[in-house]
Amino acid sequence: MTYKNVTVAGSGILGYQIAFQAAFHGFNVSVYDINDEVLEKAKAKFQLMCKAFRKDLRATQEQLDKAFDNLSYTSDLAEAVKDADLMIEAIPEIPDIKIEFYEKLAKLAPEKTIFATNTSTLLPSQFAESTGRPAQFLALHFANKIWMHNVAEIMGHPGTDPKVFDEVVAFATAIGMVAMPLHKEQPGYIMNSLLAPFIDAGLQLLAKEVADPHTIDKTWMIVTGAPVGPFGILDTIGINTAYNITKLAAETTQNPARLKAAKYLKEQMIDQNKMGAATGEGFYTYPNPAFMQPDFLK
Repeated sequence: MTYKNVTVAGSGILGYQIAFQAAFHGFNVSVYDINDEVLEKAKAKFQLMCKAFRKDLRATQEQLDKAFDNLSYTSDLAEAVKDADLMIEAIPEIPDIKIEFYEKLAKLAPEKTIFATNTSTLLPSQFAESTGRPAQFLALHFANKIWMHNVAEIMGHPGTDPKVFDEVVAFATAIGMVAMPLHKEQPGYIMNSLLAPFIDAGLQLLAKEVADPHTIDKTWMIVTGAPVGPFGILDTIGINTAYNITKLAAETTQNPARLKAAKYLKEQMIDQNKMGAATGEGFYTYPNPAFMQPDFLK
């Protein structure tokens, strides 16, 4: 693996984390997003990342300064990928948006550039032809708080070049991740194949008006000893991401409870600007959510 230059497309919840993680481990990282206003918000997030890296990884100021030196920003996609060895896409979980992005990207990126999608639930084969280089395309998926939950799931599609697959496994290791190669395509990889039904069950309980979010979380936390329940996890994932995934599943299955859950997320959360932990309010308020308080489980 000889990658030096990495482009991260999308500076949302996972995009900015991926960018900083790669920069921290010595890669030149170009952060791309749709406009300069969004990129300015990303720069502010990187300052918060510094606090987390100091606390959780005991990172030194010298290491953090070098990470910032390795970061650059642009809203010009051609500029963002002009030297890219690897491009990691972390844009919204909406198939049409991803296809449009890859069709544009295919005309701009150098022949050498490997494309990787961070999609949470979709399959790389859905977008392979749109990339214009299916053999150089695969999925590279990260969990939230990637510096701590440092799993990287690597999943090719039937046309992925095995050499490219091995290179991306090596890249994941090089940025401090525990690489988890998947042998075949699976919607949701390993992590979300386990997590998504859990989240979906919580949302359906809410949609059916069985119980409120805090009661559902309390039940799970007391019975299992888990530190957080499905709605605390949803706040961490981000409500917009959860909505896109729930909406797609609802439209595909026409399941009444899922349709109701998608409507709830849109009307009661997104339309009320309750976007999760990153914005200070979701099903809980942050930085001190109720589920972390000593009396929550009483």
